[in-house]
Amino acid sequence: MATTTVRILCVDDEPLVLKLMEAQLVPRGYEVFTAPNGAAALRLVKEIRPHIVLLDIMMPVMSGIETLAEIRKIDPNVGVIMVTAVTDDEIARQAIALGAFDYVTKPINFDYLETALLVKYIMQIG
Repeated sequence: MATTTVRILCVDDEPLVLKLMEAQLVPRGYEVFTAPNGAAALRLVKEIRPHIVLLDIMMPVMSGIETLAEIRKIDPNVGVIMVTAVTDDEIARQAIALGAFDYVTKPINFDYLETALLVKYIMQIG
């Protein structure tokens, strides 16, 4: 039986956050791609077709909410988990209304995040 490596796209304007996500997720068996902004994320969503997108909310030029709306136009089924250092209930509601699967705050609890990733991936494959 063939196995599929779960492709995760991490989007954050802070390079250290991207490195931390990669350092935590690759050893757990995920294939990780990174993007420093929304425009780069949209290009990668088209190119690599990730299973999951970890998307920062507060980014310059194109916010995470704007990026999420555009991702939904490209791939309405990709799992998106919003990641932020700011807790804002209204932004969380907007993200969920646009189809985000979950909303996690920084610093990221990677054990919780991995559970959310697995749940979403299992839901996607049926």
